[in-house]
Amino acid sequence: MDFRALCVKLMMSVIILLCAYDQKSDAFSLHILPNRLQFFEYEAVTFYCEGVVYCEFVHKVKGKIKTCPKGSSCTITNVYLDDSGEYWYENEEGIRSNSINISITAGSVILESPAVPVMEGEDVTLSCRNKLTPSDFMADFYKYGVHIRNNSTGSMTIHKVSKYDEGLYKCSIVGAGESPESWLSVTDQTS
Repeated sequence: MDFRALCVKLMMSVIILLCAYDQKSDAFSLHILPNRLQFFEYEAVTFYCEGVVYCEFVHKVKGKIKTCPKGSSCTITNVYLDDSGEYWYENEEGIRSNSINISITAGSVILESPAVPVMEGEDVTLSCRNKLTPSDFMADFYKYGVHIRNNSTGSMTIHKVSKYDEGLYKCSIVGAGESPESWLSVTDQTS
């Protein structure tokens, strides 16, 4: 094999390896159970890493969570206010996954909205949850602080969600209080 053919073959091998590496890093995905961004203090939260065998969970302020087992999931049995913040995981090579920013409240109301981006065209339901009263109740919903809807079932559905629907949402329940704000993220179908 001449030098030129060897160079071409070597370059093709490098390109294939780089493509495989990109696909592998794109496959990393952090999920959370329950699938929401807000939690009452003392609730349990489980983080799952997908696409890898080994991962370490990281809190933006606290750093690596050493109490979690090395593997595919990590459960925080009782979350506290200082557990609020941005989380991600890293694989053995130190490559980061997507991040999820959760909010822990000592209040009585949370907004249940998806922790991961919603695909354009899908339906998404936002629910206002009262810690003290689990049954249906009248809830008001806000986007960027502006009242957009109220509902007697405590939830609202956005049909065929679009990038226009992306933004900061919160809810309130008369006599119980209001939730923190959470960002509803919408991703387009080409992503």
